[in-house]
Amino acid sequence: MTELPSTRADRQPFQRLARTTGVRLGLAVALLIGLTSTAYWLHATPGRGATAALSLLLGASLGFVFQRGRFCYFCILRDWIEFRNTGPVYAILAALAAGSIGYTLVFGIFLPNPFSGRLPPEAHIGPVSWVLAAGGLAFGLGMALSGACVSGHLYRLGEGSTRAPVALLGVLAGFGLGFLSWNQLYLATIADAPVIWLPARLGYGGALFLQLVLLGGIAFLLLRNVPELPPRPAQRFDLAGVWAVLFHQRWPALVTGALVGLLGTVAYMRIEPLGVTSQLGSLARTGMDQVGLLPTTLFGLDRLAGCATQVVQTITANGLLISGLVLGSLTAALLANRFQPDRLTMRGAGSALVGGILQGWGAMVALGCTVGTLLSGISAFAVSGWLFGLTMLAGVWLGIRSSLHRLV
Repeated sequence: MTELPSTRADRQPFQRLARTTGVRLGLAVALLIGLTSTAYWLHATPGRGATAALSLLLGASLGFVFQRGRFCYFCILRDWIEFRNTGPVYAILAALAAGSIGYTLVFGIFLPNPFSGRLPPEAHIGPVSWVLAAGGLAFGLGMALSGACVSGHLYRLGEGSTRAPVALLGVLAGFGLGFLSWNQLYLATIADAPVIWLPARLGYGGALFLQLVLLGGIAFLLLRNVPELPPRPAQRFDLAGVWAVLFHQRWPALVTGALVGLLGTVAYMRIEPLGVTSQLGSLARTGMDQVGLLPTTLFGLDRLAGCATQVVQTITANGLLISGLVLGSLTAALLANRFQPDRLTMRGAGSALVGGILQGWGAMVALGCTVGTLLSGISAFAVSGWLFGLTMLAGVWLGIRSSLHRLV
């Protein structure tokens, strides 16, 4: 029987949709195969080994979780400040709580006695000073201007964001300004600033109890602004239903945050504390060194804990982590049909660039960003992490109240 023309026309949109879905699925599978193959190659490469392979895979896992849970610090805080919706904030609180519990277990292995006068190895526990507060404030303002923090721009690269590359170029420039101002700031304040680690005063149990009480108190205060969600229709437990939950629907805030905290704990136990600015800062430092702009000596910088920078000639473990983060986010975005490149305007590019510069300077003087100083710092019971988080929040609040986030 000959098919009616109208019937063939009706089927064309569905055929195109099926072809598009097939292409996206094929690309996502190819990325997964490429990531695992590269990790296997890195593991077998002399000078790389398990650390490099695990860095790539942890980064990919983090990017996947960030994209599926929309774990963007600025978006979460904007929902709270502008729309009075505190629901997404629970992702950050859950990440900090899970990270605190995980770090306590790891610290018990690395440093059983917190009263020994030593700090746990490589943990992001930094000096507390007005420079740290200024860095957090600048970082928050930069988030409002550019529309995301550094980790947010990295995972949005995987979604096709056109502002993200411009903002990241600004971050490199901001790091350069940070290196130029570092010596004066270090000699004036940072050199004599106290490094406060809560377990050294309260023990692991006391520090964990205090931190969980603080996080729980914040969670309780925010409950009144959690919107009442409409009831979801019953979902069938079949392949289509599982696929929708995993790859189409936004993951719940508590699940997303717990996974981020878990990944942060694994990263610290096997490689180093989570952070996304070490490679970026190292690129800026290397470039400035090559053109003769880097100060001959950066006083005290390489002795401080945080997202360390160095003059490098190759990709570091942190570089592999952020590469994996972008590719993991791209994989998730393809599966969820969220890879949607947007149009870049001159105004949007300008605000992204300036916002990136502010974030780069803030991250350099604060020795990290929302991942390295805030997430890894608070998980390690560092007062520096709390101070950065509070001043970053103040910067975001000022930026939103000044409508800087609308300059797109």
